[in-house]
Amino acid sequence: MRAVIYYSRSGENYVNGQLKQLSKGNTMVVAEKIADYLEAELIRLIPKKDYPDDYQEMVELAEQEKKEQKHPEYQAIIQDISNYDELFIGYPNWWGTFPQVIATFLKQQELSGKTIYPFCTHEGSAMGTSVSDMIRLCPNAKIETGLAVRGSKAAVSDKTIANWLNHLIK
Repeated sequence: MRAVIYYSRSGENYVNGQLKQLSKGNTMVVAEKIADYLEAELIRLIPKKDYPDDYQEMVELAEQEKKEQKHPEYQAIIQDISNYDELFIGYPNWWGTFPQVIATFLKQQELSGKTIYPFCTHEGSAMGTSVSDMIRLCPNAKIETGLAVRGSKAAVSDKTIANWLNHLIK
């Protein structure tokens, strides 16, 4: 069984060199497309404490969390992750890797023997070190080739997603 697990942030975001208000985060857009394509369960990670809506405040908080290796808690998810063999884990690229709420999730779950397909949205930094960071946090999981989607292209990424999935899922 497959699940698409993701963290996404709406509100003020950096898109094509400008700050824009997004009613739906770019990673959510991509996660929904992947889940629809695979007919997979969609699981959203929601931090217990929201990140600031203001982009600059969020960037500063994300940098502080990364530097201090903080692991923000997220709201309980009702799904039993042990039921899934394949996990598609999505996130925005913050400071060259995944947000710390994703690190919290990865550390708290038993992911041994699972296959993980990382995907991220970004505005120029692609996957950064997120795949190697994920391998470090999940040494007993199989981490597959990731997909990086430019956030400003999330809404029109259907073909890119289909090509990635068709290459991975045979």
